Amino acid sequence: MRCTRCVAHWKAYYWSPLLTVPLADLVSQYHAIRSEIDAAVHNVFESGQFILGSYVEDLERLVAEVSGAAYAVGVNSGTDALLLGLAALGIGPGDEVITTPFTFVATVEAICHLGARPVFADIIPRTFNLDPDDARRRITARTRAILPVDLFGQPADRAAYQQLAQEHGLQVLYDSAQAIGARYDGMPLGAFGDALTLSFFPTKNLGAYGDAGMVLTNREDVRDRVRMLRFHGSDGGYEYDHVGYCSRLDALQAAILQVKLGHLEAWTETRRAHAAAYAECLRDTECVLPSSDPRVYHVYHQFTIRHPRRDALRAYLNERGIRTGVYYPSPLHLQKAYRHLGYVPGDFPEAERACREVASLPVHPEMTEEQQQYVCRTIVELHNRS
Repeated sequence: MRCTRCVAHWKAYYWSPLLTVPLADLVSQYHAIRSEIDAAVHNVFESGQFILGSYVEDLERLVAEVSGAAYAVGVNSGTDALLLGLAALGIGPGDEVITTPFTFVATVEAICHLGARPVFADIIPRTFNLDPDDARRRITARTRAILPVDLFGQPADRAAYQQLAQEHGLQVLYDSAQAIGARYDGMPLGAFGDALTLSFFPTKNLGAYGDAGMVLTNREDVRDRVRMLRFHGSDGGYEYDHVGYCSRLDALQAAILQVKLGHLEAWTETRRAHAAAYAECLRDTECVLPSSDPRVYHVYHQFTIRHPRRDALRAYLNERGIRTGVYYPSPLHLQKAYRHLGYVPGDFPEAERACREVASLPVHPEMTEEQQQYVCRTIVELHNRS
């Protein structure tokens, strides 16, 4: 009988990872642009201006230009961007908003906080985005808006949703938290819809060093209302036109994001190059690779595959120092917080199947060629053992 200590030593020796590959590497990113970040932060400290102000205004202008929108309003998180964006569109009690159950909870949370009802539609299996045909079937007399998500960095079908909105007199707010820099039919995403929201959570393609978000729009009325809502329903004085929120973007995050915005295009191209390399090296494995709509410029916030043995794959990679993620392990219509909506298992089979099969591989721009080759080699090794 083998000594337990010897077996443990054998495993530690033979199973130790050749490399470690994190799902995100914010420390390496900081080190690469440290001098720029430190200078920007120092300038904010020297200014004594920490909430809103010129740093935020400059960021709003720059992001609006990059995104093709007329206006941008900085708020304190991507979640608040959704909440204030919907509120600025007049969404409230009794209204229905059609959206996807395969997304981060903030998308649905914002609808509920306004007293409106999220109405789910299923996803397109190949893109993971909201299915416009199923969304059409969910429209009722109470439907006021559609909230598609540009999941994993791939834009939802703008043409379909703009047509749907026009036919039924609906508003469209796009949740583009994961898709800054993406394009649809050659046009930046801010050109579409009544409003669009961004998240600058640290791990996003353009990430702050804390929470931050933004609402983009081409409508002056939406811009003006979001500006007031983020400042307690006021224009900055002591007169209050709306019941508002405290959702002001701080100057430190705005200054940091301005620095990072200058690197976004290069980082995005690196993500796309990583995605192309994965597509080449994993094409003959069990991995079902993400499919990109030919009309879009995908920015690969995540490189999300499907795998018939997803959990086994993740365990195998994790043992070898490769971190992966599952976005998302359970669809929102089956979460405890949303049971009151009355949905049951089987209502959205594609979203439910995706939750069982998806895994996101490291695709961040700090990943080296050696690290990516190691990820590919390890997945191919598992495939060959099967």
